[in-house]
Amino acid sequence: MADPMRVRAAESGGTVDVKILMKHDMESGQRKDAAGKTIPQWFISTINVTANGKKVFAGEFGPAVSKDPFLNFKYKGAKGDKIAVTWNDNKGDKRTDEATVS
Repeated sequence: MADPMRVRAAESGGTVDVKILMKHDMESGQRKDAAGKTIPQWFISTINVTANGKKVFAGEFGPAVSKDPFLNFKYKGAKGDKIAVTWNDNKGDKRTDEATVS
């Protein structure tokens, strides 16, 4: 299982600012290891964010995204909203973490 994401969400003036740091190696499939063998692709392919069960963000990543990707976006919301962030990678791994808007 992957390391937990850091999810921070703060409301100001009816807008929630969400910041997410995802721990993931994000291998492109173009690097080689010490033995000269190609390291296989391994990257987050989709990310979905919900607030109180309603989708507020959806995206797709690919092999060009760097290690431990950071995502920042805003949506109209309120303090106390329950944020759930889920990513899936190309090997079938999945991670979900939650936070409450402050």
